[in-house]
This record gives sequence, structure tokens and C-alpha cells, in this order.
Amino acid sequence: MNRDRQLRCKKQKIPISNIYIDRQSGKDFNRPEYGKLLKTLQKGDMLYMLSIDRLGRNYAEIQNQWRMLTKEIGADICVIDMPVLDTRRGKDLLGTFVADLVLQILSFAAQNERENIRKRQEQGIAAAKVRGVHMGRPAKSVPDDFDLLVREWQNKKLPLQDLLKICQNITGYILQAFKRAKY
Repeated sequence: MNRDRQLRCKKQKIPISNIYIDRQSGKDFNRPEYGKLLKTLQKGDMLYMLSIDRLGRNYAEIQNQWRMLTKEIGADICVIDMPVLDTRRGKDLLGTFVADLVLQILSFAAQNERENIRKRQEQGIAAAKVRGVHMGRPAKSVPDDFDLLVREWQNKKLPLQDLLKICQNITGYILQAFKRAKY
């Protein structure tokens, strides 16, 4: 997600305090900023979004959320890059039909793109593994006497700072040792 792309909403003269930007995927609606938006959105408010995929990437949920926002809450929505999706216009039967039809097509496209991204990612990972590419962080070695060092720290014979210096920033192994030692 490109934050600068989202901030193009400034053309609508929206105060920065009224801009909600989630930094996680739109695969579902359990997003912190979206939750804040829902709590503050009221009847008659105007919700701008750059594109429908900023709302979400799940076909059925986009439909449900759109209906909740417009019907239950009573807010208007304007999708900036798709002017036909502006609930302020065309409130008659034909306008509503066209907007619903476009919404269905765009929400299908958003979910389809998400699924294609996931497939391409899985294919890329599988191809990398076949080539022998190591995935994840590189393994780090621990001192041979690591368990002894941890016990000395637990018995207050070795300060934590000294233990960290000895291990040279391999805190993941320290956490594992704490779990093993049931600390």
C-alpha cells in the first residue's frame, strides 16, 4: 500500500485527521483504521476512497460493507477513480442499479487480483525453493555454552547486558532458552 497514493484524497480538501490509512492488506475488514472509521462515520458523512480495492479485496464483504456504510450508517461514498460509484448522484432506481452493477464488477476484480497475487507469490516461493534459495532470516549460531550462560544470568551471576554482548544480538535464541528454562 502506497501512503502517498492514498493521500491523493487531499484534492477533496479532507482534513488529515479524517484520513484513515491501514497499513495491512485489504483481504478482510479486521483492520485498525477501518474500525476507527466505522466508529466515527455518521449519517450524512461523505466517505472518499481512491479505488474500491482500498475498501477491501473480498467480493462478498465489499458488497456487505458497502450496504452497511450506505444503508445502515447512511453515509455517502465516492470512489475517486470510478465516478459512477458516487452515491450522491443517481439515487433513482436506474442510478442505484448502475452503481450496484459497477460495484459488483469492481469487487469481483479486486478479489480476483488478490487471488492472482497469492498464486504468483506461491509459485515464486516454490520456484525459489527448487533453486535452493533459503527463505527467511539467515540462521545464527549460538555460543556452545549458551545454556550455561542463560543459567548464570537466571542465577544473577551474569548481567543481561553481558549476555547480550556475548551472544551479539541473537535475541531469538535467548527467547527460546527462556522458554526451555520455563522462565
